[in-house]
Amino acid sequence: VDMQILTPQVFWAQRHGEIFLRVELSDASVRHFCSTAQGHGAKGDNQYEFNLEFLEPVKPEIHQKLTQRQVDIKIRKRDERWWERLTLREKKPLFLAPDFDRWLDESDAEMELQAKARTRQTTLREKRGKNENHEREFTYISLKKGYLFMYNLVQFLGFSWIFVNMTVRLFILGQDSFYDTFHTTADMMYFCQMMAVLEVVNPLLGLVKTGFFPAMIQVAGRNVILFVIFGCLDEMQNKAVVFYVFYLWSSIEIFRYPFYMLACIGTDWKPLTWLRYSLWIPLYPLGVVAEAVAVIQSLPIFDETRLFSVPLPSALGHSLSFSYTLQLYLVVMFLGEKCMFTCEILKNRTTSTYLYSSKSKRYLVKSLHKS
Repeated sequence: VDMQILTPQVFWAQRHGEIFLRVELSDASVRHFCSTAQGHGAKGDNQYEFNLEFLEPVKPEIHQKLTQRQVDIKIRKRDERWWERLTLREKKPLFLAPDFDRWLDESDAEMELQAKARTRQTTLREKRGKNENHEREFTYISLKKGYLFMYNLVQFLGFSWIFVNMTVRLFILGQDSFYDTFHTTADMMYFCQMMAVLEVVNPLLGLVKTGFFPAMIQVAGRNVILFVIFGCLDEMQNKAVVFYVFYLWSSIEIFRYPFYMLACIGTDWKPLTWLRYSLWIPLYPLGVVAEAVAVIQSLPIFDETRLFSVPLPSALGHSLSFSYTLQLYLVVMFLGEKCMFTCEILKNRTTSTYLYSSKSKRYLVKSLHKS
């Protein structure tokens, strides 16, 4: 026996661009959309059907959602504007009623539309702002890496020139090269040590994570030796200690700067990493000893020449020799260099432990995988 075809109760609401229909059918199965459906309605379990002729054209894409209690239908208008009524005929069908759960007046719908537009604009602005911040951050990081890479590259080339120049002269002239080291390499050493002042500025600007005070101690200590003791005393420029100081400095830096240079581009070359942290351990104390010898050798020269002496009242004497300042500097230098050396040793030990632990874990995982 064929079931009687009935008309379901349909509720409707609209927005400027959409029409919402709610069909009161439970456990419905739609056969021909917006035409025929099988379900349980007001007249029981029957076949239900309804037809609507809209006031204006709509888009062919129709979205439906079936639930246990109803069928929700969403239809998009071809032109986004408010309709005076839903159907072409002024008299609405008996089965059609307003959906007060979704119902809005035209003014309320316009306010909702404006709110959505504002929300959309806010979202777009936030997204645009995030993209701009990301671009600015990317540009900043790129410029920072480029600057640090170029700085380390220039320093590496400068100290490499000093190291190669001194090594070649040592093989050719032997010990005679000790006594004219300053005159052949001082200009390049001046340049490199003036550039090294940026290593004190970089932590202050947040460009590197290294501490400000360790960098200041090292740069200031070297510059005192170079500019004050070697640069101002002609008697010191022909001494062999200049060779040892310059050679030890350049021996450390030709491994340190390329290590930082490769770190700027995210590259870790293990032989260079090993050389940078292993050779530093004996070379750094030797460099400190050579600097101390240079200071000690300069003390009688400052006493004799009275260079940089501080005038005193006649009751206390003629002047205070700069050598007393250098003696105090020796104490401060050894304390500062000892702290730096201890911190660097602890950092190197932590790095070595981490590398060893990582290798052990990889070996253990590999062994377990094989077993």
